[in-house]
Order: sequence, then C-alpha cells, then structure tokens
Amino acid sequence: MTEYTIIIEEAGANFAAYAPDVPGCVAAGDTVEETRRLMEEALTLHVDMLREMGESIPAPHTRAAIVQIAS
Repeated sequence: MTEYTIIIEEAGANFAAYAPDVPGCVAAGDTVEETRRLMEEALTLHVDMLREMGESIPAPHTRAAIVQIAS
C-alpha cells in the first residue's frame, strides 16, 4: 500500500484537494471528509490509469506537518 500526502484547502463554499506528488490529480467536495474520500478515489483511478498506459507511478516524497506559532 502506498501513502500519498494530500492537501485540503478551503475553496469558497467548498473544499479542494490535491496530491503534490501526483500532478493533475485533484478533487473537490462540500466537506473535508467528502473531499478526502473523493481524493482517495481520484488517486486510485489516476494510478490505475497510469498503470494501464504503462507509465511510471509517482513515488511519494511529500510530508506534511502542522506547526504552531504565537499570534
């Protein structure tokens, strides 16, 4: 099983997500959870398509962390 980092951003009235290690793979949803689920589906379909086309599967390199600063 491969783990990809995804970024979920507020996009006005909904949320949008992308995977920095998989260019062109995006998803959007009404909630964070829906967006995460749709992004998981999009990544699965994207990787399946790359395999069918004989393309290489991007290796995950990106990591995410949350830092807190005094405000």
